[in-house]
Amino acid sequence: MPQVALDCLAEQLAALDAGDPQYAVEAVERLLAAGRAAGASDIHLQPAPDALEVKFRLDGVLQTVARLPRGLGPNVVARLKVQAELLTYRTDVPQEGRIRPNGSDVEMRLSTFPALGGERAVVRFFGRSGRYERLEDLGLPADVLGGLGGLLGETSGAILISGPAGSGKTTTAYACLRELARRDAEGRSLVSLEDPIEVAVPGVAQSQVNSAAGLDLATGLRFLMRQDPEVILVGEIRDRATAEAALQGSLTGHLLLSTFHAGSAAETLGRLLDMGIEPYVLRSTLLAILCQRLPRKLCTCARPCDDPAARLGLPVGRVLLPAGCPACAGTGYRGRFLLVEMLSFRCGGRPEAAAELGRAVLARADTVVLERLAVAARMTSRSQRAAEAVAAGLTSPAEIRRVLGPAGMTDSELHP
Repeated sequence: MPQVALDCLAEQLAALDAGDPQYAVEAVERLLAAGRAAGASDIHLQPAPDALEVKFRLDGVLQTVARLPRGLGPNVVARLKVQAELLTYRTDVPQEGRIRPNGSDVEMRLSTFPALGGERAVVRFFGRSGRYERLEDLGLPADVLGGLGGLLGETSGAILISGPAGSGKTTTAYACLRELARRDAEGRSLVSLEDPIEVAVPGVAQSQVNSAAGLDLATGLRFLMRQDPEVILVGEIRDRATAEAALQGSLTGHLLLSTFHAGSAAETLGRLLDMGIEPYVLRSTLLAILCQRLPRKLCTCARPCDDPAARLGLPVGRVLLPAGCPACAGTGYRGRFLLVEMLSFRCGGRPEAAAELGRAVLARADTVVLERLAVAARMTSRSQRAAEAVAAGLTSPAEIRRVLGPAGMTDSELHP
C-alpha cells in the first residue's frame, strides 16, 4: 500500500497544472490523502532553493516523495494554514492549528515555522479512532502488560512513560487513560492537562494549557488539584516546576500518568534527580517507568544471513536482513512494533534487589548504577528485548542500532 499510494501521488501531482489558480488546493488535497493512505505519521514541507520538498515519515523514517514548484510553495503552505484556521499573512512567526477533514476519522495538526527560503510546515496525523485504544492493542510483552494493568488499579502514585520523540509515549498514555475510564469511569474523577489535547477520551475531563493566558502546565496542575481529581494525566513533564507539581500531587492521593523525554528507564530517574526532584519523592511516588521505542518490522521479503558481522554484536544466531520489494516501497520494512522496558519498585522481581535500587535512588546514584540494579531486580532491559526481537526474525540488527544506537544494544557496560 505505501508504494501504491506514493506512485499515485507522483502521477497526480505531475498531472496538475502549475498555472491553475486551484493548484495549491488540489495539491494539498492529494498530499493529505496520500499521507493517510501510505500510513505516514507526518508530512514535512521543506523550502529548498529550487523547490518545496515534500517528505513523508513512514514507519519512523523520513522519505522524500515529491518536489513542488518553488514559486508555488508559499501557496501550498497558505492553503494548509487556511484549513487549520491560521493567519495566512503571518509568515514571520510560528503557528499551530488543527485540520479536521470532512468525512475522515483522522485529525491532523499543522505546525508552521519561519525558515530560510520560506515557511516550513509539518502536518502530524493523529491515530485513527479505534486504533490502539486499549492496552491489549499496543503489543506490550505479557509481563509488562500484566504489571502495568495491576498498577493502574492503585489509588496514588506516578506512572511515567518515557522515550524519545515519536516513540509512541502519548499513545500508551491514552491507552492507560482509556483503560481507567473503562474500568471505573462512573466512580472515579479522571482529568487531564495537555499541550495540546491530541485525542478526545470519553469519560475524562480534558483541559488544554494556554500560555498566552498564563495557564501553563505547572499553574494548571496546582488549580486542577482543587477540582477533586483522582486520576490525572499530564501531557508531558518538561521542567522542574511541572515535575514537582505532578509528583507532589501523586503524594497526596492521586494517580498520575505522564510522559517524559529520556533514553531509558534508568535515565528517566537520573534526569529527574538532575532536575532537582528530591530522591525521597521519587522513591515514594514512582509506581513504574516505561521506556519505549518503535523499531520497524521486517517485511516478508527479508532474507536470512549467517554472517556474524551482520549481528552487530547482538547475542543471536542467524538473522534476517531487509531486502526490499514493492509491498514495502523498497525499504525492507513494513510497520513497527513496541520495544519496551519497565522499571518498577513494586512489580515482581526480587524484593531485596528492588530495595537496593530504592536505596540507590535515595543516594542519587548515577544512571549506570541505577540500570544495573534495575536489571538485577529482573527488569528486562531494552537490549534484551531487542535481542529477542532479532532472534525471532521480527526486525534486523541494523534497525536496532538505528533506534537504540550502539550503546543501547548491549548491557555489557553494566556487567564489567
